[in-house]
Amino acid sequence: MKRRHRCFGFISACVLLAAITVCAQEQSKPSAKATEPLPVDPEGTEVATQETPAAAANADALRKAAQNPVASLISVPIQNNDNTGITPGYRTQNVLNIQPVIPLKLNDNWNLIIRWITPIIYQPLPAPPPAPEVGVSGLGDMQPTFLLSPGKPHKLIWGAGPIIQIPTATSQYTGQGKLAVGPNVVALTMPGHFVLGVLVNNIWSIAGSGSRTDVNQMLLQYFINYNMKKGWYVTSQPIITANWNAASGSVWTVPFGGGVGRIMKLGFQPVNVSIQAYGNAAYPSQSSTWGVRASFALLFPKLTKEQQKMMLEQKLKQMNEPAPPAKK
Repeated sequence: MKRRHRCFGFISACVLLAAITVCAQEQSKPSAKATEPLPVDPEGTEVATQETPAAAANADALRKAAQNPVASLISVPIQNNDNTGITPGYRTQNVLNIQPVIPLKLNDNWNLIIRWITPIIYQPLPAPPPAPEVGVSGLGDMQPTFLLSPGKPHKLIWGAGPIIQIPTATSQYTGQGKLAVGPNVVALTMPGHFVLGVLVNNIWSIAGSGSRTDVNQMLLQYFINYNMKKGWYVTSQPIITANWNAASGSVWTVPFGGGVGRIMKLGFQPVNVSIQAYGNAAYPSQSSTWGVRASFALLFPKLTKEQQKMMLEQKLKQMNEPAPPAKK
């Protein structure tokens, strides 16, 4: 029970943090000179580039870059997943993913996008009521991914490369104990207010403990984002998984759902905050029936020298402003 309270407490903290950032965004008034429009194609629609646009200070441009897995945008997403309804005892698994994204420009034609996923896991252990809750916390298996993507913009944006699973788990309950590799592919397009795409990978174990089950599993995530005014967007990003080595009836996990998010500024720092909920239409026996995903990402867009100078001037101006008189 205490663990469940901690999980929901984290979600509440994320919601509170989102509210604080909303207030901070409303209080900040960036200069119109700091933004430039995105390029426009002959049909009059904005063309998203894989390089972070020069108008990165513009919320719409930054939002599309943040929703593009192969954009040249440095970001540090922190994602918390509460997977609820695990039997026996209606338990909750908690997975906190720290997954920094670092883009590298190889040349004028190609970029390499590196994402390093580090999971911190609380895994409940079977304990039928009224036995007390027991569980294990620790580091999970890290997953670095590498996506090679064209550096020049196209209507169909794509990236491909390897994904590696490293057996770094600190407990047998928080990892699979196998070194695994496989292909990783992403493709997306950005028509109008939408961002539509799919990411898919499959990994196979190639080394590791002989006492552990071999790994052969697929992950497929489609994402549908609809962008609205003032940085808001609605999103559906379910993660469908298939464990090909599992028994019949326990292969698939198929969630449905979605949520809401916003690109905003916390002071001068752009952030991406979202919260989503998913119910599992198909899932292995005794596993989670539904879950909540809350995420907070720091965004570090590339700015022109003029934008950097303007931002520095704004900071100095704020520092030199006299403090408001205290209310009596």
